[in-house]
Amino acid sequence: MLIKCYGAAPQGIDAAIVTIEVHAVPGFEFTLVGLPDNAVKESHERILAALMVNGYNKPRHTLTINMAPADIKKEGAAYDLPLAIGMLAAEEEVKTVLLERYMIMGELSLDGTLQPIQGVLPMALAARKAGFEGIILPEPNAREAAVVKGLKVYGLKNLLEVTRFLNGIQAFEATEVDTEAEFAAHAFSSDLDFSDVRGQENVRRAMEVAAAGGHNMLMVGPPGAGKSMMAKRLPSILPPLNLEEALETTKIYSVSGMMARRKESDGMSSALIVQRPFRSPHHTITDVALVGGGTNPHPGEISLAHNGVLFLDELPEYKRSALEVMRQPLEDRKICITRTKMTVEYPASFMLVAAMNPCPCGHYGENNPAHPCTCTPAQIHRYMSRISGPLLDRIDIQCDIQAVPYSTLKDTQPGESSEAMRERVVRARKVQEQRFAAYNTTVQKPIHCNAQMTPKLVREFCQLDAQGDKMLSYAMDKMGLSARAYDRILKVARTIADLDNSSSIGMSHLSEAIGYRSLDREDWCG
Repeated sequence: MLIKCYGAAPQGIDAAIVTIEVHAVPGFEFTLVGLPDNAVKESHERILAALMVNGYNKPRHTLTINMAPADIKKEGAAYDLPLAIGMLAAEEEVKTVLLERYMIMGELSLDGTLQPIQGVLPMALAARKAGFEGIILPEPNAREAAVVKGLKVYGLKNLLEVTRFLNGIQAFEATEVDTEAEFAAHAFSSDLDFSDVRGQENVRRAMEVAAAGGHNMLMVGPPGAGKSMMAKRLPSILPPLNLEEALETTKIYSVSGMMARRKESDGMSSALIVQRPFRSPHHTITDVALVGGGTNPHPGEISLAHNGVLFLDELPEYKRSALEVMRQPLEDRKICITRTKMTVEYPASFMLVAAMNPCPCGHYGENNPAHPCTCTPAQIHRYMSRISGPLLDRIDIQCDIQAVPYSTLKDTQPGESSEAMRERVVRARKVQEQRFAAYNTTVQKPIHCNAQMTPKLVREFCQLDAQGDKMLSYAMDKMGLSARAYDRILKVARTIADLDNSSSIGMSHLSEAIGYRSLDREDWCG
């Protein structure tokens, strides 16, 4: 007797269909093939315990189980349930009618309880694409899978419920999720608002420009000036996620195993991520944890920040190797991880926001007799040289920030709200959407904002008049800027013009964009 049932194997942020074939002949042996890892091989003992606890007999046949295709590695305990169902079907304990119509995935406890698994959303999307009627999962994973429309999702509690469903003994209600209601319920629920910020008008402006164009940003200033405070409020002025972005972001968190651990108290839905991520890893983070990888590849912080913000506080304190490995993802908006037996690709389209002190003591350039700078020019130079020029080239906006005086701090009047700033940002993003609409129909990697423009699009949409060209030429020579910095100045100028609702880049737009290259000044380090 040959029985087939179906599961899925995560591949990056997608999933591939896995066919589980169970061949039964007289005997008492058990063989599992198809490139399973140790966790899958150990499933035999877990399955037998779960079967006997739930009143089923030990298999009376020699079972040969093949997990196809054999070139895809099967990892983890998520295959416990489909393997158990295949074995029961081979023993004629479960009817086979529904096995062709439903994908089945889940981890089994020894008592038959279904435990939550990782990568459910990519599995559900793969099931719908493959034409399955529905998917059977552990109950905690049901809402996550139910965001996929056109697929019946059954979240069940234990092995007995699964067998009763497949045998037609007991009916269960499919889980449904209203994605529009999810968006409405959790949109802009953050308590962080720019109205809490006192002063720092130049930095607020720089952040608005960065948000409007999706530009990377670096803030340089003394301790306590509000760098971290404002960085944490940046997501509050970003445009809301659309459904496509929300699904892609949720897929990353799903394969990372973070969706099952999410709580409603996070301000985000447990079924779908509807707010732009904000990731702030500690400066002791390793290269692999930052960009992704490992023996069994997994997404890193740059992918978890996809469609959101990656905040690196105290930038010079990060390992040089960790920072340099971000160069390619900053340009390509993805990270490709290659291992001996697999290659996976994770998206990494994020805004990099970094903060640092101007010197080791933190008080260089601060006109405060109470906190004089004690660093020598050599110490300042060594401190700054921890950040390479190529990485600085990839940061569009470099902004000086000064300590806020007491007179400003005691002001009880709230600053401009995030909502007001977000309205201008959204309006500028809509202009950019219209600008790139025709281009995005012909490419695989669409352009969503000015920061993502290719050199060809920069030449087309960032043209300068003779006066502007002269100004930029002088700035390039004076500051010794690279070709990459040239492109980024033009992109920022284009964003400033969009905020000003101007179809062309004016002198004021260009001069403001050049002013955001503060670290390129010859006199920066004294």
